[in-house]
Amino acid sequence: MQEKNVPLFTAEFNSAIKIEARAERLTSEAGAVLLRETIERLRITKDLTARLHDERDPELIVHPLEELLNTLLIMYGQGWQNLDDVDALRHDPAMRLAVSTRRGTAPLRSEPTEEKDDEDGVHRSKEPDGLASQPTQSRVVRMLSSEHNRAVLSDMLFEVTARRVLMRNGGRKLRRATLDVDSLPLDVAGHQPGSAYNGHYHARIYHPQVATIAQTGDIVGVELREGTVHTAQGATTFILRLVDLAERLLCRKAEVRMDAGFPTEELLAALEARGTPYTARLRNNPVLDRMAAPYLTRPVGRPPAEPRLWTHEMTYQAKSWSRARRVVLVMLERPSELFLDYFWLVTSWSPAQKDGPALLAYYRRRGVAESLMGELKDVLDPALSSSPRPKSCYRDQAPRTISPSVDSFAVNETILLLNALAYDVMNAVRSLVAEATGTGWSLQRLRDRFLRIAARVLLHGRQVVVVINKSAALLWAILWEKLQPLCWSGP
Repeated sequence: MQEKNVPLFTAEFNSAIKIEARAERLTSEAGAVLLRETIERLRITKDLTARLHDERDPELIVHPLEELLNTLLIMYGQGWQNLDDVDALRHDPAMRLAVSTRRGTAPLRSEPTEEKDDEDGVHRSKEPDGLASQPTQSRVVRMLSSEHNRAVLSDMLFEVTARRVLMRNGGRKLRRATLDVDSLPLDVAGHQPGSAYNGHYHARIYHPQVATIAQTGDIVGVELREGTVHTAQGATTFILRLVDLAERLLCRKAEVRMDAGFPTEELLAALEARGTPYTARLRNNPVLDRMAAPYLTRPVGRPPAEPRLWTHEMTYQAKSWSRARRVVLVMLERPSELFLDYFWLVTSWSPAQKDGPALLAYYRRRGVAESLMGELKDVLDPALSSSPRPKSCYRDQAPRTISPSVDSFAVNETILLLNALAYDVMNAVRSLVAEATGTGWSLQRLRDRFLRIAARVLLHGRQVVVVINKSAALLWAILWEKLQPLCWSGP
């Protein structure tokens, strides 16, 4: 029986406008279907399901692990940062279609059917009647936070990038790939385990390190760290693992580009030992200041109206370094400033391979990587809020059993890894849109124009029709044409 329309209110500024609630399948999340199509073609959640350790009792499972992973990635991609938001989306028709592993019209079933059981009589089937609830999703995130499962999620970050490259290049690896590494402050609410007030950023933060691939714009590595750790802490293990993955899955030769906090003797020596080229900025110190002093003069002639810069080649050995290394002094002249500015680069490239100006141009392309990491922080805005709070009451009674303490730091790292995976799914869509339109797209613009789209979902026999407006349909058609050739079928 069809429900009646429920009048809500009439607009005061125009009494002809009536607001009603109707029992129709309406959604503002139509883009969830695009994200699921991308996830399916890259075979992300299917492969994750095969590799992750699912500790749930098979007899009690209602929502398959693949559906739960789809829900998390699509939620984050659509802009829903908090797991509490899943309850608001639980019966959204586009979300139900996008996350479900069932075919046909089954995902839009309003409630579970009843089945006959010879021993127990009539009971409800295990068919889910919507997205998994917030408690279910929270338990799954906790399950994914085991050491094995976090390693699987971390490896998948690189595999997603490699799959995109191999599909676009006819199965061939890139000749070279540049790994950009930096740290990223993530603000936290409350006193999450491991977070701390960082005087440099003037906020209570986590201080993860993040790595991207310059050629694709994908995030290929994230590692959560405490709020007050030094930038280089754990960087050697983190970077060398990614270099190994890059040369195994993505390219013939990997290069590393880093900010000023990373170049320690341990890391530089390790990269040199394996023959990995690197470029990093150096922090100024009294020795470097004295080395730069003879060059703090402007070239002869009238200064131009535009800023200009030039370089000088030198060698330098810090106290902690085992040997002298090539450094490049970069001088900057700005018309509005009286004194010259400067900074230093250290590199394993020889002058014949990259001279000073070429090395500077190469290093300055790090700015793109910094903007990508900024999008992870600002657009996806990971909600790292897990905290070990023991449950003292359940349904107005004391709990029968006390659950083991939650490793909140591991849970927060899992949430960050899932957000990074969601970022890579969105970046795959963005790359296709940019190629099709010939213009650049930010993730926020992509979400506004492609993903947060209003739609009406209709059932026609055995078909589901998602009706969107014409302007959005034109954009979707462009994207869909580019998406068709992509379908990962590798091991």
